[in-house]
Amino acid sequence: MRRKSRLDERLKLCDRHLAVVEGKDFYKKPEKDRYNVISFKEIFGNENEVYLDLGCGNGCFSLDIAKTYRDRNYIGVEKISNVLICGAERAAAENPNNCIFLNCAVENLKYYLPFNSIAGIYLNFSCPFPKGTYQNRRLTYPRYLELYKVLLKQNGRIFLKTDSEDFFEYSLETLKQCGFMIENQTRDLYNSPLVKTNIPTEYERKFVGEGKKILSLIAYKI
Repeated sequence: MRRKSRLDERLKLCDRHLAVVEGKDFYKKPEKDRYNVISFKEIFGNENEVYLDLGCGNGCFSLDIAKTYRDRNYIGVEKISNVLICGAERAAAENPNNCIFLNCAVENLKYYLPFNSIAGIYLNFSCPFPKGTYQNRRLTYPRYLELYKVLLKQNGRIFLKTDSEDFFEYSLETLKQCGFMIENQTRDLYNSPLVKTNIPTEYERKFVGEGKKILSLIAYKI
């Protein structure tokens, strides 16, 4: 993807809704200097539950679900600033009080978020990385799940949707291995009762239009 014009300048203009922009020098810093834990009370001005949208892309789902559930706070996380700028600029224009973004890698969330503070994590159509050598990049790989366990509150939920059978099977296995309980699962979301509360993503609408089945599950931390 071609780098968007004036990207750095545009990111700075979105600072009200862009709580973290991970610099290129992040990995050069000593471990102790990487921590910049944000205060939800300061950012959102309330103590409502906080949910994460990991790999949020252009941020549309984060903003849409924040409109639906105004008594919850949402944080979209995306490491590619060239993609996230679209959601950040939309947030700057619409000025929601319950949705912000973090421009950082998922594996670095421990440096920015308080432990045991997250009510739920959304994994919407995460890249399945189908080649076996790339399994460790999947957002349901054990090292990521162990991070989620640290961030989630007791009984905190993971909400997963995908169009990939292989990724779904893999995720079921790793979630169970890492001590999560599967609460609900379906291999055909649009022919299940779960669709009543479903908020679709852009990819989801595209896949459904192509006749693909959407697989989903909810898992919780015990």
